[in-house]
Amino acid sequence: MTKYVFVTGGVVSSLGKGIAAASLAAILESRGLKVTMIKLDPYINVDPGTMSPFQHGEVFVTEDGAETDLDLGHYERFITAKMHKPNNFTSGQIYESVLRKERRGEYLGKTVQVIPHITNEIQEFIQRGAASAHDGKPDVCVVEIGGTVGDIESLPFVEAVRQMSFRVGRNNTCFIHLTLCPWIPSAGELKTKPTQHSVQKLREEGVYPDMLLCRAERMIPEGERAKISLFSNVPMDCVISVADASTIYEVPLMLHAQKLDELVCKKLGLETAPADLSAWEQIVERIKNPKREITIGMVGKYVEYADSYKSLNEALIHAGIHTETKVRTKLIDATRIEEEGTAVLEGLDAILVPGGFGKRGTEGMIKAIEFARENKIPFLGICLGMQMAIVEFARHVCGLGGANSTELDPGTPHPVVALITEWKDRTGEVQKRDEESDLGGTMRLGRQEVPVKAGTLAHRIYGDVVAERHRHRYEVNNAYLAQYEEKGLVISARTPSEHLPEMMELPGHPFFFAVQFHPEFTSTPRFGHPLFKAYVEAAIAKHEEKNA
Repeated sequence: MTKYVFVTGGVVSSLGKGIAAASLAAILESRGLKVTMIKLDPYINVDPGTMSPFQHGEVFVTEDGAETDLDLGHYERFITAKMHKPNNFTSGQIYESVLRKERRGEYLGKTVQVIPHITNEIQEFIQRGAASAHDGKPDVCVVEIGGTVGDIESLPFVEAVRQMSFRVGRNNTCFIHLTLCPWIPSAGELKTKPTQHSVQKLREEGVYPDMLLCRAERMIPEGERAKISLFSNVPMDCVISVADASTIYEVPLMLHAQKLDELVCKKLGLETAPADLSAWEQIVERIKNPKREITIGMVGKYVEYADSYKSLNEALIHAGIHTETKVRTKLIDATRIEEEGTAVLEGLDAILVPGGFGKRGTEGMIKAIEFARENKIPFLGICLGMQMAIVEFARHVCGLGGANSTELDPGTPHPVVALITEWKDRTGEVQKRDEESDLGGTMRLGRQEVPVKAGTLAHRIYGDVVAERHRHRYEVNNAYLAQYEEKGLVISARTPSEHLPEMMELPGHPFFFAVQFHPEFTSTPRFGHPLFKAYVEAAIAKHEEKNA
C-alpha cells in the first residue's frame, strides 16, 4: 500500500516547505521508489487562478489544465512524476465539495460539521491525489500542508492527517515538521526557542513529529540540536539542519548527507537500494562552475515579487546548466520603460517578455520588443509577450496604426489580438466564453499537441510536434496573418482545429521568437528545455559578438 509523508511548517511562512518536500521526494525516487506529491492549501479560494501574482506568486499549470500552487512546479522539477488536478486542493474546494454533497442529500439530513465531514473529505482528496500517479500504486506520497501550524486556516488539515495516520496505520505514515532557528547577530547566537514552541503547538494539535527540518543561516551545532531534541521529544539524529544553500538543487544532497531518506525509509518500513544522487551532484557542479556569464533582461509586470516568475527563472537556470553558463536575470518593470525609455535595455545579451494580464506596462513591453527587433538582440516572448510582439509588428512593420489587443483597448481599429469565444479543449470538448464570463476557469488551459511547420527555427527546436501548456484568454487574430507574412513574419505552428497561432519567428534576426504557451512549465534541471537552451545559446552568441 501507499505510504504517506506529511510535511508541516512552523514559526513563519516562506521557509521552503515545498523545496524541502520536493528534495525528500527526489532522494526517495533516487532509491528506486515510485513517488508522488500533494499540496494542501488552507485558503478559501477555489484555486489560485484569479489570485494576484504579487501576493501568491505564479500560477503553475498542470498537463490536464489545473491552475495550481507554484509548489507543484517544484515537484515536477525535482521528481519525474507529473502533477495533475488531484495533486493540489484548497479549503475552498473541500468546502465546495462538502456543500454539494449536502445539497444532494448525501449526509441524510445530518448536521454537517468540520469534524467529521470536512476532515473526512480532506482524507478522501489526499487518497485520490495519491492514486492519480503511477497507475494508482505509488510507493510513497509526500503531502505538504500549506500555511503555518497554529493558524486557524490549517487546523482542519492538521486534524485530517492526524486522523489519517490512524486510518492507514502509524507504520505507514511519517510526520516531518519544518521550523526556523534564527541567528541573532547582536547576541551571536542561534536561537532554538521558536522551534520548541512550534513543535509544542503542533503536539497540542495532536501531531507528534518524527523528524524536524531546522532552517537556519548555517548548519546547526550539535549542542543546539541536542537542545531541540530534548525539548521536542525527537531523537537527535532526526533533527536535521537545512542551512541556506547557494542553489535549491543542493538541498537533496544536504538532506541525504544527514540521512533523512534513510530515516524516512526506516520509519515507513521500506527496503530500497541506496540513493543515487549523481545527477544532482552534476547539476550543482555546473551551477557553481560555469564557463561564461550572460545577462537577460526580463521586461514584466510583476517584477517586484520574485515568485511571480518562478518557473521562468528556473527554466533560465536550467538552460544555463545545460550550456555551462551563469544566466543573470535583470528584472525590469515594463512601466519604467514607458516613463524613461529604452536606455535601461542597453548592454543586455537578450530580452524576454513574459506572460501577464491587464493593460499596465504593455506599452513598455512593446517598446522593449521594438528595441530587440531593430537592434538584433535575441528576443523571446511568452504568452502576453507573443501578443505584444504581434502588436509591435502590426504597428511598426505593417503600418497598422492603433493596433492592439481587445483586452487592452476594446475600441482598437485593428484588433490583432482578440478574445476567443469558442475552442476545443485537450479532450476535444467544445468550450465557450464571452466578455461576461467568470475570470476563473475560462481560459485555454493545459497541454495541447500542435504540428510544427517544417524548415523553421521552431522545427529545429521542437521537431514535428510541440506539446506545451497554455493559460490565456486572448489569441492572435487570424484575420491579419496574411499581412504579417507579407512582411516576413513566419507563423511556425498553428492549432489543428481552430488554426490559432502558437509560435512565430522572424527569419534574418539572430533570434526573434515568441510562443502563446508557457514552455517554462516543462523545464527541469536534469533535462532542461530545448527552447530555453536555444534562446540562451543565442544570447551567448550575442555576448561573444559584443566582446569580440
